Amino acid sequence: MDYESARKNMLTNQLRCWNVSDSAVLQVMGRMSRESFLPASLAAFAYCDEALPLSETASMLPPKIQGRVLQALAIRPGERVLEVGSGSGYLTAVMAGLGATVCGVEIDPTLAEFANRNLNAVGLSDITVETGDASRGWGRHGPYDAIAVMAAMPEYDDCFAQDLAVGGRLVVFVGAPPVVKARLVQRIEPDKWVSSDLFETEVEPLVNAATPVEFEF
Repeated sequence: MDYESARKNMLTNQLRCWNVSDSAVLQVMGRMSRESFLPASLAAFAYCDEALPLSETASMLPPKIQGRVLQALAIRPGERVLEVGSGSGYLTAVMAGLGATVCGVEIDPTLAEFANRNLNAVGLSDITVETGDASRGWGRHGPYDAIAVMAAMPEYDDCFAQDLAVGGRLVVFVGAPPVVKARLVQRIEPDKWVSSDLFETEVEPLVNAATPVEFEF
């Protein structure tokens, strides 16, 4: 398998075609080996335009989705970033490649262990994916300059937005199939946030996320 050519094709045929134009994002994703963050049985599919299963409740999202998330977060060197749902550690590694100090959290201990092995294997032993339930936020290392919640909340909850520093950015997926939207939330003042929807996609639900209250008549 010619992984270098596959990475180049990913940039041209997936990321750029999905309006990912940030040069830093393209550069880091163009050199980071997605195949190193997958089980051997899935490595050949690393650059396909589809989600790849990591467990019963988690998947590695397609490159174009990850690229759009990173572009919206606009991560700058030296920033502190929280990633909820680290999966196999690939996006964790890309964020570190953008110069961020990354706090990764994964609820599945087997996946967290897999992610840490993968990060060590690519020379990122200074990054650790913690095991824990971040469905109500993960403020212990905050405030954060950027937060990526890589699974869908049935309805928007501001628990993550509260952990942002002023000027910080959050990307979170909101909704349930067939309508799940990626949303960008920015904290522009201590008590003021603004938000906008970016695109629609399919994303696994966030384990233990709050569910909408159902009214009984």
